[in-house]
Amino acid sequence: MRKIVAASIGNCVHVAGVVNFLRIAEDQGYNCIFLGPAVGVDELIDRVKKEKPEIVGVSYRLTPEALKPLLIHLKKRVDEEGIKKIKWVFGGTEPTAQVAEEAGFFSRVFDGTGGMDKTISFLKGKASLEVKQNYADNLADRIEAKYPYPVIRHHFGLPDLESTVRGIEEIALSEVLDIISLAPDQNAQQFFFRQEKMNKELDGAGGVPIRSEKDLSDMYSASRRGNYPLLRSYSGTADLEKMADMFIRTINNAWCAVPLCWYNVLDGRGDRKVETAIKENQALMRWHARRNVPVEVNEAHHWSLRDAHDVVGVVAAFLAAYNAKKAGVKNYIAQYMFNVPPAISPKMDLAKMVAKIELIESLHDETFTSYRQARAGLARFSTDLNLAKGQLASSTQLAMAIKPHIYHVVGYCEAHHAATAQDVIESVKIARGVIEGCLSGYPDITNDPQVVSRKEWLIVQALYTLNFIRETFDEHEDPWSSPEVIARCIKLGILDAPHLKGNPSACGKLQTRIVNGALEAYDRAAGRVIYEEERLERILEDGKRVLHSSA
Repeated sequence: MRKIVAASIGNCVHVAGVVNFLRIAEDQGYNCIFLGPAVGVDELIDRVKKEKPEIVGVSYRLTPEALKPLLIHLKKRVDEEGIKKIKWVFGGTEPTAQVAEEAGFFSRVFDGTGGMDKTISFLKGKASLEVKQNYADNLADRIEAKYPYPVIRHHFGLPDLESTVRGIEEIALSEVLDIISLAPDQNAQQFFFRQEKMNKELDGAGGVPIRSEKDLSDMYSASRRGNYPLLRSYSGTADLEKMADMFIRTINNAWCAVPLCWYNVLDGRGDRKVETAIKENQALMRWHARRNVPVEVNEAHHWSLRDAHDVVGVVAAFLAAYNAKKAGVKNYIAQYMFNVPPAISPKMDLAKMVAKIELIESLHDETFTSYRQARAGLARFSTDLNLAKGQLASSTQLAMAIKPHIYHVVGYCEAHHAATAQDVIESVKIARGVIEGCLSGYPDITNDPQVVSRKEWLIVQALYTLNFIRETFDEHEDPWSSPEVIARCIKLGILDAPHLKGNPSACGKLQTRIVNGALEAYDRAAGRVIYEEERLERILEDGKRVLHSSA
């Protein structure tokens, strides 16, 4: 095992920082030796010579002026004993850290502002984090450098391009965020390559008005500072492959985010028919898979946001991952949106996510793996900004139970206004405080008996629905990836949501209700929950005459 020796030196008796550093190091596989408080320089040198560690940690949190002679003596002894090749690191307050920087022989100086993630990166030897080229330019390497600390993502895009560019610079320099998710306005998502069709009065609605490749390049250039955050953007709702190619060329798009069934007549974000959209979305997955770009299929929460019951959310999560794997995607981003709907209880919410995880990760093999991305739901947040900060913190704490690789911070202000750069930085810092607390040793609430029971029930119900789809449409080679079958499932109501009522491309007959903290399919006339066997049997009986008609 790699070895670390650490101590508070001189007359400093403050050891909490050293102990925390060593705890993190032990989690990373180091053999840690703590020498204690107020350790003399000569005593430290003697133990270093005896133990021959890879890293020596030195801490001092008292007066900076008193530290200077200690470090002069330490540096002299290091030179005399010829032990410079060992990595010497320092931890202290910002004033003492400045003195340590000036001493000139520490490999890394921690002043308490960098956070646990940078400590983990250092211990893994993945980055010195002062040098540009040491910041990974791809998602997998960023995750590997920091896990179990998740990489942090936040959505950002103001209605004005110049303000967005300045905001990206500010966020990058803050070094709190790993991934900036650009938010193009709706005009850009739908009409970037056909700008004559744009309604100029809607410029800036929903995000930044991107109108040229230079706009994207300018935003990427703005991010080339600080901790060099990755950039990514949502896929468009038209001209998908042209837009994907542009995103890769201009912003080195960290991953593709595309739905399976949406961005069309179902949600009004495009004029594509459902079956056409599914085909094009699958093609976009294959396009990125061929280029080894990670793919996120943000499907399940679209159903849950429209009040589909929890079973449909789990089914949709599996179908999204299944279709990504079928498309050849190797690295899959599985998004787990908590707090949807807002009335769901934390236990039932967590059970739904763990059920999704179990089904999605059953697809893992040498060709396919998934990263867990957790986030809060937008409807979670109050317009009272102080209350919303607490809601962000509580949602983050619940989401950390699934040990995410990516945490998507939703700005606490989103119910009130679009997040500015300062709002992004503040929201991320709130989340980071919760994350560090959770990583210090929280109980595993996924083992709660109610969570386990609900998870197992959801999996049984979801598998019933998935098998129903496969058996009902067995004339198709692979019903789970057939655009025709999936579109028919939406039309018949096998996949349904109350908010789709009146949509000619969907069924919209599903009724749901919160029961004991969970969102269930509900027969309002009978006043009871209905399970999948009964629900689907009703659909089969009602839909026999249209079962094999086109969607």
